Amino acid sequence: MILRWRGPFQVIKRLNQCDYVVEISPGIEKVYHVNLLREYVSRNEDVGQNPVVASLGVISGSSAVEEVDIQKVKLQSVPTVQTENVDDVVYSPDLSMQAKQKVQAVFQKHQDKMTDLPGTCDLVQHMVRIPEGAVVNVKQYPLPFESQKVVEEEVKKMLDLDVIEPSISPFSSPIVLVKKKDGSTRFCIDFRHLNKITEFDAEPIPDPEVLFASLQGKQHFTKIDLAKGYWQIPMAESDRAKTAFRTPQGLYQFKKMPFGMSTAPSTFARMMKMLDLDRFKSVHFFDDVLVATEDWCEHLEALDGLLTELGKHGLTVRPSKVEAGFDSIEFLGHIVGEGSMRPVPSKVSKILNVSVPTTKKQVRSLVGLISFYRRYVPSFASIVSPLVELTKKNQPNKVRWSKECQMAFDRVKEILSSEPLVRLPDFSRPFTVRSDASSTGIGAALMQPDDDDVLHPVLYASRKLLERETRYSTVERECLALVWAVDKFHRYLFGSHFFVETDHRPLMYLRQSKTANGRLLRWALSLQEYSFTVVPIPGVRNFEADVLSRLTK
Repeated sequence: MILRWRGPFQVIKRLNQCDYVVEISPGIEKVYHVNLLREYVSRNEDVGQNPVVASLGVISGSSAVEEVDIQKVKLQSVPTVQTENVDDVVYSPDLSMQAKQKVQAVFQKHQDKMTDLPGTCDLVQHMVRIPEGAVVNVKQYPLPFESQKVVEEEVKKMLDLDVIEPSISPFSSPIVLVKKKDGSTRFCIDFRHLNKITEFDAEPIPDPEVLFASLQGKQHFTKIDLAKGYWQIPMAESDRAKTAFRTPQGLYQFKKMPFGMSTAPSTFARMMKMLDLDRFKSVHFFDDVLVATEDWCEHLEALDGLLTELGKHGLTVRPSKVEAGFDSIEFLGHIVGEGSMRPVPSKVSKILNVSVPTTKKQVRSLVGLISFYRRYVPSFASIVSPLVELTKKNQPNKVRWSKECQMAFDRVKEILSSEPLVRLPDFSRPFTVRSDASSTGIGAALMQPDDDDVLHPVLYASRKLLERETRYSTVERECLALVWAVDKFHRYLFGSHFFVETDHRPLMYLRQSKTANGRLLRWALSLQEYSFTVVPIPGVRNFEADVLSRLTK
């Protein structure tokens, strides 16, 4: 094994003579022994920027040191006897007594399926297709001595749940312990080597945008979560040996589908598709199922049908994860309801409290964190461009956090802290596209009217102009903005008549253009498959798109 150095990372504090707290990414701190740390020696250009930094020693080829704190390991508890029942369901505090009693009666009817223990689905089995004769056998990573006892306990629990069984397989994948946000440690198997040779499964995964669009107009929501969803799908008996893993107590293999296999999401999606949840006014993203209806009686009927179908196929629902009878609810990281969606306050709070990154990796983590809510941020791409610049190959690993970077970060935090809201698309109402172009960028906003005919945003989009596009004439840039916007919002606009509001009159004649300009002709042809009306508006009314384009610098 070869020791290599990573970093620099900021040392937050000293715990004792041997252990130090190190911030390895924004908001994530871990404890390391002094023998795994050394002083980071800055280059001349970095001197004076941040003296309290260190490099971290990591064993090459092993993720164990990176993933497990050098301190007492606390594994996430896996119950082997039922600890939850129908009484643990969470009900909306806004439900009337009568409404609550009715939905409680539905869950009481199906209380045999309400448990935190996984069931066994009879619809699918998970298969692992690899080249004939191939065998994967990876040496176990070193585990801290203190963790071996709790690993033994975890294996015993999985045996008691009939999730694993003893094995004599030639295959073996290593154990890893992954630290979770709540301080517990998840017991995982590192299937990366097996995944490399596993045949790809092309089963489509649900598209979140399609799911959100289907929630427009819904007034009542109930969210359920399958108990240990992956462990409810049996492994094909012929493929169990491929899932084998080595422990100090011996070799074991999975009888149920384990986490970490590259094709497991596809198998799970296939199972959910076979359940045909549309019949029960439900959408799903993996094991998160959301019943969404306009009428309360319809909601109770759909929920009853869903629970009946799940039980019919051996699936169980974790009671404490059920949220019943809400008029707005958290789903896929957003609050949806009342025809709109907005960010989850706790996730926004996390962004607001992130410390300033000091390395490329930390900047990438930060950009990834805030990108999750880009749909709420007009001109997101242009605002965060100073941060993205820091991650390029020609930039030093230790970033120079400039005034522009801080302004960009502050702007994103300002927008998210203002509780931004966008409308869920309503396909019974016409869409309006607003587009605009400046000398540096193009921007667009997809809008829809409310009952008072006031337009509200559904989506924002923007991008920088390419170098060659900056040489376009004004009318060409305006046409480019329109063509790009329509293409960007294609899934919402195609097949229906919509409006284009713009502050540049020549766009009104784009489709009738007979100019010799080949570029304009190509763009005009690309719009022929759409049905829309161009409505000229003063620039002052085209605020959303205008801001997006002119902020793109």
